[in-house]
Amino acid sequence: MNELHFGDNLDVLRAMPPESVDLIYLDPPFNSNADYNLLYGTQRGGPSQAQSHAFEDTWKWGKDAKRALDETAERHMEAGALLDAFQKLFEGSNMMAYLAMMSVRLIELHRVLKPAGAIYLHCDPTASHYLKMLLDSIFGPTKFRNEIIWKRSHSHNSGVKFGPIHDTILFYTKSDTYTWNRVFIPLSDSYMLSHYKYEEGGRRYKRQDLTGAGVRNGETGKPWRGIDPSPKRRHWMRPPADLEKMDAAGLIYWPPKEGAWPYLKLFLDQTKGQPIQDIWSDINPINPVAQERLGYPTQKPLALLERVIAASSLPGNVVLDPFCGCGTAVEAAERLGRNWIGIDVTYLAIHVIETRLQKSFGPNIKDKYQLFGRPKDANDARALAARDWLEFQKWAVMTLGGLPKDKPGADGGIDGVIRYHRIGIEQPNRAIVSVKGGVHVGVDAVHKLKSVVDREKAELGVLVCLDPPTAAMVREALSANLVGPASRRVAKIQIVTVDGLFAAHPVDFPGMIDLPEVGRPVAIPPKKGRKRVEAQTEMLFPIEGSQPAAPEKRKGNRSIRPVDIEVTRSDRRKAK
Repeated sequence: MNELHFGDNLDVLRAMPPESVDLIYLDPPFNSNADYNLLYGTQRGGPSQAQSHAFEDTWKWGKDAKRALDETAERHMEAGALLDAFQKLFEGSNMMAYLAMMSVRLIELHRVLKPAGAIYLHCDPTASHYLKMLLDSIFGPTKFRNEIIWKRSHSHNSGVKFGPIHDTILFYTKSDTYTWNRVFIPLSDSYMLSHYKYEEGGRRYKRQDLTGAGVRNGETGKPWRGIDPSPKRRHWMRPPADLEKMDAAGLIYWPPKEGAWPYLKLFLDQTKGQPIQDIWSDINPINPVAQERLGYPTQKPLALLERVIAASSLPGNVVLDPFCGCGTAVEAAERLGRNWIGIDVTYLAIHVIETRLQKSFGPNIKDKYQLFGRPKDANDARALAARDWLEFQKWAVMTLGGLPKDKPGADGGIDGVIRYHRIGIEQPNRAIVSVKGGVHVGVDAVHKLKSVVDREKAELGVLVCLDPPTAAMVREALSANLVGPASRRVAKIQIVTVDGLFAAHPVDFPGMIDLPEVGRPVAIPPKKGRKRVEAQTEMLFPIEGSQPAAPEKRKGNRSIRPVDIEVTRSDRRKAK
């Protein structure tokens, strides 16, 4: 069973058994385009913590980074010594935080990797040299296999330096015996014309040297057919006995000149292609209109991950991506028949991955993996709120069928927006979502939401609270006008508690064509000229629509009170 984890990858990795993964690919967050004062500067006078958010590629120096530094020193002598040296250069900087946080995770990744396994660490030149030293200290310098250069863009106008157009992928193995499948790319037309220029029996072929550099003492160093390669400091590529068989099969070309050395015939129709080298320039980045583009800031092409997985794993092997982002490695592993484990600390990423998998493989893909970390009840939700309030906000908004805003900080009273259609109205309507926590939430939160709904010209406002609303909050919410057609009037301002988030339909919508599915955002492509809601998240993957839903049966035209929208757990199961 495949696994998708919502949480800190360090916690997940520590709970995994040793030597349980065959291949690791990771693309840890890092922003090479950021100001170097942010990367190398200390906290004093540096940027505020509010600049960090779920999709910014920055890790800050603080108590977590200090703890990671101390733990590395305790658990791994070589890596700890290396970080001590880094401290002299980057003490107190965010670069130091990045290296400390990576080191403690790389130690765990080494532990869970099988002896025949491999790890590919994707990074950019800003920190690749430091990460390579960390990998050398943890995996060993002799386990380094390649520094792969991926040409990720065609040109970059940097102005004062050569354009940075490549990423680095560091390839290490855990041992000297590892899974390796040679990968080929098709030969270009120009290459075939220039190299396969000989013909025999209607078959094109090229000639290749039968010897290699260096003197050998074994069979390949002995003379064959009167030709001794040793004086020229060469040796045969195959033992003489094999060369005789190849000659009998017509695979060796003998030049007419007396004493000329023979060549191997490589026929075009038997060629698998050109073996991949360590510079990858044939995989283009995802362009703005690509079908696979999801809008994720650091999304990598599917072909890139398919190449990595095909080269260093076998069908049925387990592929791990501890920073799975939008799930490219997860989808590639599924396509190639591998098992997979994906981990991400942001709920938005988990949601994107689940939607992506359903789009690519259909709704039954849910039966092929387990999701860990998503709140299953109100207690789980409260625990998430206590651990990471911003992620709780995103989870709550998405659970209501909306899209969270892009970044934390000043939100103008908007934590998310739900888009939906009313019967007979072409333009989508909107519900503004505000998520509040703590013991001081009161009637002022309802006042503010009403003001924001009016300002944004939205139809509904939804206030999500950790605890039940006060009587004053309920009265204030009900004082707003009812909205919707005469056949289905609902409260304009609605209050949903954490318990209510687990109801079948937490929000009472007016007459609608498409009812937002709980836990899935409704993404409606904006028409030309449509005003974009401030802080609205852009989700570029298509959401498959459903058939027009019949309005739910209600008792008369009575609107649902905010405190009445919760249903029991058993009702929720029936609704599913």
